Amino acid sequence: MGDPKGFLKIGRKPTPKRTVEERVQDYRYVYEPMPEEELKGQASRCMDCGVPFCNTGCPLGNLIPDWNDLVYREHWKQAIDRLHQTNNFPEFTGMLCPAPCEAACVLAINDKPVTIKEIELSIINRAFDEGWVVAKPPPPERRTGKKVAVVGSGPAGLAAAQQLNWAGHTVVVFEKDDKIGGLLRYGIPDYKIEKWVVDRRVAMMEEEGVEFRANSHVGENPTTEELKSEFDATVLAVGALQGRDLDVPGRELGGIHLAMDYLVQQNRRVAGLPTNAEIEISAKDKNVVILGGGDTSADCLGNSHREGCASVKVLTHGPKPPENPDHLVWPDWPLILHTYPAHEEGGERGFSVAVKGFSGSNGHVERMHAVETERTPEGKTVPKEGTDFEMETDLVLLAIGFTGPVKDRLQEEMDLGYTDRGAIHSENGFGTRQEDVFVAGDAKRGASLIVWAIAEGRKAARQADEFLMGRSLLPG
Repeated sequence: MGDPKGFLKIGRKPTPKRTVEERVQDYRYVYEPMPEEELKGQASRCMDCGVPFCNTGCPLGNLIPDWNDLVYREHWKQAIDRLHQTNNFPEFTGMLCPAPCEAACVLAINDKPVTIKEIELSIINRAFDEGWVVAKPPPPERRTGKKVAVVGSGPAGLAAAQQLNWAGHTVVVFEKDDKIGGLLRYGIPDYKIEKWVVDRRVAMMEEEGVEFRANSHVGENPTTEELKSEFDATVLAVGALQGRDLDVPGRELGGIHLAMDYLVQQNRRVAGLPTNAEIEISAKDKNVVILGGGDTSADCLGNSHREGCASVKVLTHGPKPPENPDHLVWPDWPLILHTYPAHEEGGERGFSVAVKGFSGSNGHVERMHAVETERTPEGKTVPKEGTDFEMETDLVLLAIGFTGPVKDRLQEEMDLGYTDRGAIHSENGFGTRQEDVFVAGDAKRGASLIVWAIAEGRKAARQADEFLMGRSLLPG
């Protein structure tokens, strides 16, 4: 606790952002650093709450009050050491995590929570600036002689790989795309995380001894049998990238696409790379309709602004959530209306809308046919009679969720089974039907938060280490 009365004297100050007029002209990071003195003041708002629910609100179990106090006292080196005890990649979570820890903050019961996410990002940025974050290759004598394959190079895969490498195993990360990073690379827009941030961490992991093999679609190259013959254990961190589709009349028309197909193309364009797509998807000069109200929807919205769309509407089938509900506290935080920077940049938001179909001419969408919805006393969302309407559109992006990992040859040959949510079936924590195969992140739990992916990558690594060595000294 930095200042016993800090939370009484100082109000929450949001992270500064670049102006809308400036940021929609480029793909650079939206936020600006908070001045150090203001940051110390924000850290001092962390109070002696007795039971710090922020620790349990964070899937990683970050020791948040500890490093809030250290920042207030300007002990930055100790702060990053404490932060790295539980989080492999604070720069990723500091930029991308929706901060369930803040919703769990005791101060949020009757005030605005501590700016935990901004303090976390400031700690890791300061650590990089000071040269405190360095590669930590294990001494050669600690190598175990065991080889582990990590399939997928998103946050879960990277966390598992780093932990297993620190345990002394030889680790190879396989990535089907041409660059390492998973959704961090191809999916999340640059204005949320610039790709040099990913490159920096990947380069450090290479120094530590992790091998990365891009353009390696496991099941095809290498084959599943080749993987099994070369490695003593495998961690599957393949994500949950199978987008949920719509089964309505007119879905086959051109101009209607899954959101991830669009986001991947945009990431590649911003990086100056060819899209390698059969059908180019662009929002420039289009009347865009984005279906869905979550993170993926907001990412499509921000990209549409930067491309220069003619108009954009974001529609979701459920009712508008409350904006500032006094009666909701953690863990009810997802039930409020979330406003992202992309929403501040323009466009319309609509709620209680269900799609009935699409129509157009010459094989391309021109209109979306919809109906208003309402909630029944039982909590079901149903069409509202007599409220049919239509709207013009040139481009429809489906950001209505994900149904689990893409079922490719690897999934078929592994035959691990699936849960009701479409995720890979796990047993005894992060194990699977095959004793030498483990699963982590979105592939195990379904599409979720980056902080969950890193936490699960760490836990899966520990379980794999226990399988290989009989015990593990890795943190859970």
